[in-house]
Amino acid sequence: MARSPSPVFPTPRLVTTTQELETLLAPLHGESFVTVDTEFMRERTYWPELCLVQIGGAQDVILIDALAEGLDLAPLAALMANAAVLKVFHAARQDLEIFLHIFGALPTPVFDTQVAAMVAGFGDQVGYDSLVGSLAGYVIDKSHRFTDWSARPLSEAQLAYAAGDVTWLRVVYERLIAKLEQEKRLSWVAAEMAELEAPETFLPDPERQWERLRARTGNRRMLAVLRAVAALREREAQRINVPRQRLIKDESLLEIAATTPANLGALGRVRGVSRGLAEGAVGQALLDAVKQAQALPESELPKLPKGRNKDAPRPPASLVALLKVLLAACCEEHDVAPKLVASQDDLEAFALDPDQPGPLTGGWRGRVFGQTARALCVGEVALCIRDGKVGTVPCQGTAEAG
Repeated sequence: MARSPSPVFPTPRLVTTTQELETLLAPLHGESFVTVDTEFMRERTYWPELCLVQIGGAQDVILIDALAEGLDLAPLAALMANAAVLKVFHAARQDLEIFLHIFGALPTPVFDTQVAAMVAGFGDQVGYDSLVGSLAGYVIDKSHRFTDWSARPLSEAQLAYAAGDVTWLRVVYERLIAKLEQEKRLSWVAAEMAELEAPETFLPDPERQWERLRARTGNRRMLAVLRAVAALREREAQRINVPRQRLIKDESLLEIAATTPANLGALGRVRGVSRGLAEGAVGQALLDAVKQAQALPESELPKLPKGRNKDAPRPPASLVALLKVLLAACCEEHDVAPKLVASQDDLEAFALDPDQPGPLTGGWRGRVFGQTARALCVGEVALCIRDGKVGTVPCQGTAEAG
């Protein structure tokens, strides 16, 4: 798409004091929506280190230096909590995680243009620059994407880049809303936003971190040890604010679960466990966790997730493959991203029991895919190719399919 003339955007204003912040944010409480973005660093910490917050209003672009000495972000927290002002993000999850961590609450209400773009047919997890290009015909300069946002002072180029993330977002939001209203899909987007307003979406459960490690074993006792040491690592990484892998690597946790060290010497021989860690408080806590897990009764031992449990019932691979083809065809017909409609796990669960209540049996997903998928699973329709496109035809003795 050819580049369109740039709208006239307000001059960005860098805020470094609490008084400035309170004064500049006050008018935004009267607006229907603001655009929001953050810049942060996370390489050396568990929790993101907030460096800059960008807020875009109808008449203002405010860049908040979150690292400015003495700056109180309470006025920002108040705006994020104002239920009368919609907060518009693109790919909101990390931004929302930051606000939940520093304010103890999520912004509300929120709108994620990446999710909305998936509903509107722009593909899976479309990037901000691609969306600006598609909807506004403007090429975003992403040269500062990997800049060090913790270094001070921020350059004019950095500030201009940061401002662009909320100025063009207003254009994207307004054009997406117009498209979704025309296609009567705003209710589809609203259903997806509910997940972004639930704190549990952004709070990792330490007791489930072991599932990330994908242990290649069905030994439930070993899995219990892995669950215990992975949960301990997660809590400790959160407490001292270091990346979990920097504290103890995944490979070391898997070896601890396999070898179940009973003393400091054995723990110190685990690959990747330093002597200092083994002989310190974390080392002793790891040994205690191993011992407690080994003492658990059989009824409290974990089970492999369904997708990795060899003994769990599995649907025929051919049926899942057919459902994937149907999913692609339905999403192509309705111009919506397949990833938003159904995951691999969703398809496998559906193939096992298409009548079991789940994400594909109701709402807009049911209308787009689930109803036709059920008809395929129970033999009411078959896949066909018509005019070069995949579709369905009724099987003999059934009502005509769409």
